[in-house]
Amino acid sequence: MCGIVGYIGTQDTKEILLKGLEKLEYRGYDSAGIAVQNEEGVHVFKEKGRIADLREVVASDVSAQTGIGHTRWATHGAPSRHNAHPHQSTSGRFTLVHNGVIENYSILKREYLADVTFESDTDTEVIVQLVDKFSKEGLSTEEAFRATLKLVKGSYALALIDAENEETIFVAKNKSPLLVGVGDTFNVVASDAMAMIQVTDQFLELMDKEMVIVTRNEVTIQSLEGEIRTREPYTAELDASDIEKGTYPHYMLKEIDEQPLVMRKIIQAYQNDQNELTIDADILAAMDQSDRVYIVACGTSYHAGLVGKQFIEKLAGVPVEVHVASEFVYNMPLLSEKPLFIFISQSGETADSRAVLVEVKKLGHKALTITNVPGSTLSREADYTLLLHAGPEIAVASTKAYTAQIAVLSILSAVTAKAKGRELGFDLVTELGIVATAMEALCDQKEEMEEIAREFLATTRNCFFIGRSLDYYVGLEGALKLKEISYIQAEGFAGGELKHGTIALIEEGTPVIALSTQENVDLSIRGNVKEVAARGANPCIISMKGLETEEDRFVLPAVHEILTPLVSVIPLQLISYYAALHRDCDVDKPRNLAKSVTVE
Repeated sequence: MCGIVGYIGTQDTKEILLKGLEKLEYRGYDSAGIAVQNEEGVHVFKEKGRIADLREVVASDVSAQTGIGHTRWATHGAPSRHNAHPHQSTSGRFTLVHNGVIENYSILKREYLADVTFESDTDTEVIVQLVDKFSKEGLSTEEAFRATLKLVKGSYALALIDAENEETIFVAKNKSPLLVGVGDTFNVVASDAMAMIQVTDQFLELMDKEMVIVTRNEVTIQSLEGEIRTREPYTAELDASDIEKGTYPHYMLKEIDEQPLVMRKIIQAYQNDQNELTIDADILAAMDQSDRVYIVACGTSYHAGLVGKQFIEKLAGVPVEVHVASEFVYNMPLLSEKPLFIFISQSGETADSRAVLVEVKKLGHKALTITNVPGSTLSREADYTLLLHAGPEIAVASTKAYTAQIAVLSILSAVTAKAKGRELGFDLVTELGIVATAMEALCDQKEEMEEIAREFLATTRNCFFIGRSLDYYVGLEGALKLKEISYIQAEGFAGGELKHGTIALIEEGTPVIALSTQENVDLSIRGNVKEVAARGANPCIISMKGLETEEDRFVLPAVHEILTPLVSVIPLQLISYYAALHRDCDVDKPRNLAKSVTVE
């Protein structure tokens, strides 16, 4: 959620900031703003809506070489221009942007700022007003910023400018992602390297409770106690062309089409010189020494974890529990004696998952992060990382990250099984290659997916997905995709649960999408389809080649039975895409949602 950019250097900052914010649009937002600073002072421009709306209000005759910008996703106060960032102190001296949530803002407001008139409904404004208060009491800006940081509780990524100091951006971070990018005669600030990859690929990671003084020629990192910390920059491995839509009308469609390539990249990344699948020996040792694996994730990543549970248990023989991160952190179950935690997150910044990781590390347990973003918070703070190699995923509705997560989980399971001396009975490299080819075939059948969307979903108000075994987990993901971007009330259910209540919701014409890719439950799920059809449902059966019948609406190319989630989800992604398209929904930026959920 939200996004921060900042620039200090020798170029005009307005366009750099605006382009940076455009690269952060994928994170989700409801308003945006920039503040630029020159010898005349600080100029603030902000607007509700898209970056395009912000561009309309940015003055063309203002030139500046220092500035900060922000995209906001409302938490405190409704989406509006006065709640949009940047926020200024009452004196106008200090201007600030903030990602995160300040938990004690109302206490700070009451105890320190009772005499201040606030311009917004946000928790953020408390920060900038505190800096102003401490400055008026005689502290330097750096000292006032540090004093404020020691008072606030919660999550924050901050960038602050001082109208009396055009040469510095003051930066701080806690539990919310933030990077400093370095260049020749300039430096930048960004929530995501993607935002500033057009000007630099060299970035410094910031740790929690660090404060940074950024000038055009220098970056000084320090603790809240003033201890100087040195750190070498890393190279962000992003290709600016990967971030563009190219000829695609939407990022989501582009990312669906990239899945075959991602499969092949994953195979290459996890092969050694003998073309054998391999992972880090320390991860193998952790898997071998654990008596139970706990997978912790949210949303789409949670659905991938449910599939991963089947892989790890059936292939590697290790018991697995899968938990929703937001529940686990407040209601931790009884743990086994030697647990290993696996955190799955596309961004590596998911706040709910990080909250669990913090508690897990306090207990001294080992943790593995599976993520798409090297250097992300979950990656840095876990003991081990497995990367997805999926490339930037911009659309809010995850597609290629989901299949990448499943593929990496299959590799982890297979390599662990081999290390334990367990026979797989198949060659995973070969089977993943077959999956990639099947994905290509499915991505080429867009017209048929569009026809299914038109036939079943064009006007419906709800839809059900049913399946058994692995198909049930894929149905959960299919329902999530549909509700995310088309706003159709969609739910996924285990086929056997229909008669235990859900079948009461079936009405004449209700679409029911049924998956059948598992031979041992094929007849059972077909029986469930007959149950709903008898009550007026409009069933759409998607089956695997070899299990198909004349009544099936679509037949998937055959792949190894345990890997079917990698291919059965693609029709559901495409059907959801076309359903949203035909209902005039914003496919890449669905309402009320954010790509990277960085607040609990």
